[in-house]
Amino acid sequence: MSQNAENDEMPRRAPALATRLSHAGRPQDASLPFVNPPIVRASTVLFESVGAMQGGKARYVYGRRGTPTSEALCDAMTDLEGAAGSVVTPSGLAAISVALLSVVSAGDHLLVVDTAYHPCRHFCDTVLKRMGVETEYYDPAVGAGIAALFRPNTRAVYLEAPGSLTFEMQDVPAIAAAARARGIVSIMDNTWATPVFFRPLDHGIDITLLAATKYVGGHSDLMLGTVSANAALWPAVKETSGSLGMFTGADDMFAALRGLRTMDLRLRRHQESALAVARWLQGRPEVGRVLHPALETDPGHALWRRDFCGATGLFGVVLAAPYPSRAVAAMLDGLRWFGLGYSWGGFESLAIPADVALSRTATRFEAAGPLIRLHVGLEDPADLIADLQDGFRRLTAVAAAPADETDL
Repeated sequence: MSQNAENDEMPRRAPALATRLSHAGRPQDASLPFVNPPIVRASTVLFESVGAMQGGKARYVYGRRGTPTSEALCDAMTDLEGAAGSVVTPSGLAAISVALLSVVSAGDHLLVVDTAYHPCRHFCDTVLKRMGVETEYYDPAVGAGIAALFRPNTRAVYLEAPGSLTFEMQDVPAIAAAARARGIVSIMDNTWATPVFFRPLDHGIDITLLAATKYVGGHSDLMLGTVSANAALWPAVKETSGSLGMFTGADDMFAALRGLRTMDLRLRRHQESALAVARWLQGRPEVGRVLHPALETDPGHALWRRDFCGATGLFGVVLAAPYPSRAVAAMLDGLRWFGLGYSWGGFESLAIPADVALSRTATRFEAAGPLIRLHVGLEDPADLIADLQDGFRRLTAVAAAPADETDL
């Protein structure tokens, strides 16, 4: 046997993440000789005969039920998440809705982390409440102790790590294991880390979701969500998504596929720049705390380091004193490279003032001063630091001036 023949019989090395991001969701039968799958904008699908129409074996039957474009994106996300299947939705909130509606019914008890994305809380407190589902919010630090909160009718546990706005970590494997031991479904919003830096299903989670609007798209120009599930929960997710008529436009799906190709590179740049900015902020007298789990001083750092393989560009900054709102506004309004916007995950840096009081009920967030959420984009971090330095000058100048003086 030749050396080449021996090499051919050796097990192939599993492809690395960057390779999978470049090649996932590129079906050869749809792409033909082209690198990218086609953008298929479709509603009606034509059949060759009545028999083909009624036979139940057609690959495509109606635009909402799937096209080559949606198939490519779902296949890519399934591969990246290590899932049994994935669906796409028109937004991240739609993904949350599909995930929850796939498992809860009237009379069920739902546990949701107190630091969940606020629109998720609103969905639970309105739509699910009208359906007869009781939502209880829990401390993100509960870990395996979540078992004490289980009731006979607890159907699901919902996680988000790090938490929205305040970035507390959760012991994801411990919570997932406690839930599985009782036959309770675990669902996780993994938008912050994405499957590049954390794969929830590998840590015992049943259903994982993303606001693909953010880092998957990466360019602030699309709205999209994804839901991926293990083999046990995939049929329920698929059925619920289809019954709700969830779908999104072909152009947004194509843009998401394009975003996937560079996500590994982009996220590593987000991580590097965000940590540089975060560490600089730690040395500023105007800053009381930097809320970033990848910082060694963060209370959640040990959990992050154990389970995650990277961090992205979103984190929080708590100011060191109760600066008046006019001073915080002056700081943010004058920023040159940070835009003022609620979304994140694009190439641009963003800043918003954040009000935690509206977003938690089971726990209390203690802060010496106002909270600012930053998203560090792909700009040079030295420029971003200079921009924030100018912002702090405005902050302290306005704070020191009488309230009726508006000139800096």
